Order: sequence, then structure tokens, then C-alpha cells
Amino acid sequence: MVRFIKWSAVVVVALLLLLLAGPLAVSLSGAHQYDSNWRTASRDSAGLAPAPEVTPEAVVQVYGARAFNWRGYFALHTWISVKQSDADYYTVYEVTGWRRPVVNARRDVPDRAWYGAAPRLIAELRGDAAEAVIPDLLQAVEDYPFSDRYVAWPGPNSNTFVAWIIRETPGLEVALPSHAVGKDYLGQTVQGSLPGGSGFQFSLGGVAGILAGPAEGFELNLLGLVLGVNPRVPALKLPGLGDWPSGQASAAGAQPERDLASDF
Repeated sequence: MVRFIKWSAVVVVALLLLLLAGPLAVSLSGAHQYDSNWRTASRDSAGLAPAPEVTPEAVVQVYGARAFNWRGYFALHTWISVKQSDADYYTVYEVTGWRRPVVNARRDVPDRAWYGAAPRLIAELRGDAAEAVIPDLLQAVEDYPFSDRYVAWPGPNSNTFVAWIIRETPGLEVALPSHAVGKDYLGQTVQGSLPGGSGFQFSLGGVAGILAGPAEGFELNLLGLVLGVNPRVPALKLPGLGDWPSGQASAAGAQPERDLASDF
């Protein structure tokens, strides 16, 4: 019995070290450098979105950027932008938890830095493909079941919102990066469909779970952090690093940018 307890303790410590190794590497590498004052942190455009005034076609984009402050060592914040056909502006949809949980829908620059963290384009649809998904996407925003709740860990949070929108929008099949903590939160259900399309997922409140599919690969969720592999890319899935070394998620119509933390 004593030996079993000792080995159990060793396994637990080793597992915790493994889960924390990625966030520690991000911290030490300087890949995520945050501004402690959100009021003065950059919100500049990264130039990833086509200018709406000269782009008549519809555009749907999914973005992610390192979360604000120390949370960025562990996770991304994700959001969705939509430009209707012939519109001269984008509408940005995201969830924030500051002060009170709220689903934000506003005209805005879609590719702003997230309070100092440069965004990456995770996926993009244009033209007929974008126009086809917009009605279901907007309805999914209205139907989001956790609009009155926000929990940074393990969810529901900003990534839970984006994952919900993707699941509820046929044709918008986007495998979110594995370090989008909260994407696996399914509420009181334990089984759900995958944002990336076909496959299966089991989740216990976003704290523990497992998923597998052609786009996502294989992911094991432990304490909200993900370990896994994506043979399609190929890449390892590591806590804090996401899909490494590529830093790319597989997505329909995607034109992904490299994640800063994948550059070391």
C-alpha cells in the first residue's frame, strides 16, 4: 500500500510537471510578452483582414490571440468576425468576462491585437462559402446557452462561445487550437460533436475528457489543458503551446498564421 501511494505521488507530480512545462516554456522564451495595463496595451490591426470597403464578397474569419496577462502562457482568446456581402464593415462576435459576462457584437476592426498579443488567423471563408454559413452563424450567436455565465477556467468562457458557434454552424468546420482552453466545455452534457467536423468527444465539465477526429487528431484533456497528437499536420499538442511545432489548426478554408509560441 505504501509503495502504491509513493508511485501514485510520483505519477501525479510527473503529470503536473508535464502539464506546466509548455506554459513555462512560453514564459521563458519571451514568446508572450504582455502589458500589465490593459488600458494602454496595443489594440492595433495586424493587417490580416481584407479591407471591407474594397471587398464586396462575404467574409467569415476565426481569430485567436494569447489571452491577456499571465493567462496567455496557458491559453488563447478566440473570436469570430463577419462581413456580409457588399457590406463595408465587419461585425466582431466574442465573449468577455470583465465586470460581467457578455456576448459582444459590434462593428470593429476584426484583426486587432488582443491587448498586446498579436492575433493569428485560424480560419477564413470567403464568397459563396462565407455567405452560406452566415445565417446559421448569426442564429447560433442568439442561441448561445451560456450568455449569462463566464468562468475563465474550465468554462464557459470566450473559447466555449466560439466552439459553440462552430458546432452549430454547418459548413464552418474549424479545429480550434488545442490551447484554446474552454473549447471543450459542454455544460451538463458529456458527449458532443467536434468543431472540426466528424469525430467524437467526451468531456467532464471541461476539466477532463478525450476527443478524436480527422481535423483535430487526438486530444486528452487533463485539468483543462490538452496533450495529444495531430498526425494530419503533423504536430504534437502541448499545454500552452498548442499544435507544436506548426502552431496551426486544421480548418475548412483556413489560411492560418503561425503562433508566436511555436517559433522556438
